[in-house]
Amino acid sequence: MRKDAQPLFDPDGVTLLWFKRDLRVSDHAALELAAKLPGAVLPVYIVEPDYWRQPDLSGRHWAFILQCLSDLDIRLKRLGGPLTIRVDEAVPALEKLRQQYDVRRMVSHREIGNLWSFERDKKVADWTRAHGVNWREVPQSVVTRGRARATDWAKRRDQFVGAAVAQQPPKLNLTHAQSDPLPSAAQLKLRDDFPASPQTGGRHSAEAVLDEFLQSRGRSYRRAISSPVSAETACSRLSPYLSYGVITVREAVQITRRRQAELKGSRDGWLGSLASFQSRLAWRDHFIQKLEDQPDIETRCLHSAYEDLRPRAADPVLLSAWKRGQTGVPFVDACMRYLNETGWLNFRMRAMLVSFASYQLWLDWRITGQHLARAFTDYEPGIHWPQMQMQSGTTGINTIRIYNPVKQGLEQDPKGVFTRRWVTELSPVPDEFLQEPWRWDGEGRVVGAVYPKPVVDLASATRSARQRVWNVRRKAGFAEKAGSIVTRHASRRPAHPRRNLHKQKPGSEQLSFDL
Repeated sequence: MRKDAQPLFDPDGVTLLWFKRDLRVSDHAALELAAKLPGAVLPVYIVEPDYWRQPDLSGRHWAFILQCLSDLDIRLKRLGGPLTIRVDEAVPALEKLRQQYDVRRMVSHREIGNLWSFERDKKVADWTRAHGVNWREVPQSVVTRGRARATDWAKRRDQFVGAAVAQQPPKLNLTHAQSDPLPSAAQLKLRDDFPASPQTGGRHSAEAVLDEFLQSRGRSYRRAISSPVSAETACSRLSPYLSYGVITVREAVQITRRRQAELKGSRDGWLGSLASFQSRLAWRDHFIQKLEDQPDIETRCLHSAYEDLRPRAADPVLLSAWKRGQTGVPFVDACMRYLNETGWLNFRMRAMLVSFASYQLWLDWRITGQHLARAFTDYEPGIHWPQMQMQSGTTGINTIRIYNPVKQGLEQDPKGVFTRRWVTELSPVPDEFLQEPWRWDGEGRVVGAVYPKPVVDLASATRSARQRVWNVRRKAGFAEKAGSIVTRHASRRPAHPRRNLHKQKPGSEQLSFDL
């Protein structure tokens, strides 16, 4: 990106177009708006060092974003000028640009990020008011700031995704400022944890991934997404591109609808699979709305009765074993090792990892959630934190779902292909004992030698966890509080709160939105 550019004088001043989690030019409502305003447009991305010091972020996120920024820069140049990069905290970076380039207006998408970005945006709003900068924030999804009207949320969502995409002008009156060099992960003090086989960032990759899914891989989506053996190719793999705004949900919905129209009348599984995909896109918006409605959902239990259920200081031995895939429970370890290596995991296995950590290991969801957030390349705060609470049983309104990791291994990896691939220490173990090698290895040739013994007794840990969670639910006042949570979060349609205390919409307890 150019570093020696000079500001363009414009009697109408400059409109700053602030890119955040919207790294594209297609269906970009903020860009469309900026093009209609008087004066030149200055497109800017701010690398905020304090943001990258947050415990839910990692080098693999930054590596993906770097590729997206490179692609965005190329596309902006085709419209008339490059992307300006600034490395600083948002307010001082914006103030320097205001002073140097006569910035009078700012346009951006409304970011639904983590709690840090929510607080950052409040500081930016204070800055704009103090300096007379007119800041227009436009939504890039149906998620509504301020209390959303639950009764017509689904209708408004349908209207939003069905509306015409934002128009991309053939040319923009773009200006540019001097760019700072993009920092490396090391310069941002991020650990070098890049996946060995990552997905490639950028719009071209997003379009190719979606097209391949809709034309070939997606046929088996509905029946193949639960098992890690088949999900790697059967899932759309669109989630990181949606997370960083490389492609919009509206674009994905409309492109998929066109494919559904082409396939109308087919009986080969396509229509059912694409209907399921559309449903998961809708649930994605639903969960992000939860975070917008209650930003502290990433730090506080949704139902306050669970606040002190688990120790806030995690057992370091259990936590380390879980993170490294060394728990002695083969299917859990295989899934964690796969995630650490690739940055991705299918929805059911994500839920199982959380369930195992929260129940059998009795670890607090806030601590394990930070590790998983760093591990998932497609980390989306609005999905991640509500799901962490749902799978840990702290919402007070969802079914308590405790996964049996041995049963999951037998059902989702019946031939042991996935488990053997990622837990190679178990190669001598016969198939019938693969998910419970301790039952075979009485002499300790493998278990306790090259592969650890289970860090907990699964049966007793599960019984204890179930009893503890249900004991909380039986306390006086629990149901009344749960009813208010249902009203606020659980359904976007009218429902009797007591009938929904322990039951969410069918299948929703399994969703982790890897897509």
